[in-house]
This record gives sequence, C-alpha cells and structure tokens, in this order.
Amino acid sequence: MMRKALTQAGLALVCTLFLGGFALAETLRVGLSADYPPLHYRQDGRIVGIEVDNSRAVGEIIGRRVELVVLPFEGLIPALKAGDIDVIMSGMSVTPERSAQVYFTEPYMQVGQMAIMHRDKVGRYSQPWSIYREGVRIGVEPGTTGAAFAERELKDAEISVYSDPGAAFGALRRDEIDLYIHDAPTSWQLANSTENGDLLSLYSPLTEEMLAWAVRPEDGALAGELNRALKLMKSNGTLQYILNRWIPVKVEVR
Repeated sequence: MMRKALTQAGLALVCTLFLGGFALAETLRVGLSADYPPLHYRQDGRIVGIEVDNSRAVGEIIGRRVELVVLPFEGLIPALKAGDIDVIMSGMSVTPERSAQVYFTEPYMQVGQMAIMHRDKVGRYSQPWSIYREGVRIGVEPGTTGAAFAERELKDAEISVYSDPGAAFGALRRDEIDLYIHDAPTSWQLANSTENGDLLSLYSPLTEEMLAWAVRPEDGALAGELNRALKLMKSNGTLQYILNRWIPVKVEVR
C-alpha cells in the first residue's frame, strides 16, 4: 500500500511540476473497458493503468474534470457516436475500419502483436520466423488485430479461437496450441506475473500498431486539445513516466 501511495504521489507531483495548476471546469467523459492490463483494469475496487493516468494528466492540462465511463470494448465506438462519452482512451489500435467511424488523435505509443508460448516450446519456436511454419497451431481472440494477422499471414497454420487470454493460456498448458498471438500488453503482463511463470513471450512484434485516443469526427476542437496535451506530455516526460510506471519492458513512444 505504501508503494502504491508513493507512485500515485509521484504521478501527481509530475503533473504539478510539469503541467501547472488549472481550474477544472467541464467534465471530460472518458470511455474505457477496464479489462486490459496494464492499460486499464480493476485493482482492489479501483480502475487503474496507463490510460487512467493518461486521462488524469490530460484533464489537468486542458482544465477539465475527468469522469471514467466503463463499457464493454465493443460498445465504446457506439457510445461515442451516441454522445454518451466524449473520448475513448482504452488502448485502441488505429485501423482503417475504426478510422472510418471515429477521429483518432496522434498516437501515444507503438505496439504490436506478439507470440506467447509455453516454456517447453522454446526450442522449437524461439525464433520469430518459426511462427510461419506449416501446421503451427495458433490461438487467437476473435475480433482482434491478432486474429486478423493470423488469418491474413499464416495461411498454413491451424487457427483456434479463444474468448480471452486466460482461456488461451490454458490451451498452451494443455498443448492444444503451440503459440498464442495477442497484443503486446498481454506479453508485458507476463513479465510481472508469478502465476504464469511457465509461459513466455518472444517480445518480437509481428505487427506495428499505433495506440491512440478517439473522438467523434465532428469534435475537431477536442481532438486539437487532446493533441496539444499529448505533445506536452511527450516533451516534458509525463508520458514516459506513466509508461515506465506500468510497463516492465521497453516500448517505443512516437
């Protein structure tokens, strides 16, 4: 608890030192799914993670009180379009399909899909090219960019679908699949996990994806405010402080 209090105090100090004081006015309703550690998730009854800290820093910069609105991930874009939230800050990858519905800000981080395996498979699949072998058994989560990558690039693989990483981890342990392809944050969590010590990630991105925040296409003024806030967060070290707090491996900030 003491460590948690210190890190929270550290973030507040960074915001105070770098961002200055602002009189908070209009509420900024931030939509997120709170199920994607370390980007956003529930811990001890609270919503925490990278995007939560990002939203607080942005709120300080633009002078708006932040209200977190938790929704299923698939419901975020419909809620944005309906006016129920003002911005999506939920670790959303920029894709052409999504860009046709929302307006993305400048990206705050580059990530990618990574392959996770059981330690017993290291000898066979430790090289990034090994995923392209014929007959490799691949696990994916439906509707994700990892599933799209597998369907597009791994024509000779046997692809199985799992509802979430926990189900896929079980499949790896039962030797039902050789590799599980999922977003980088899932691999980052393995580095901090004691219960999943028998699993490891290649940490070699199979794709290049940009994470960004999304607003309605007609909300250009808000997008401008968010982009200005993000530029300041990048230049004064606030964004890197937040990433270092939550991610145990090096990531690239753009």
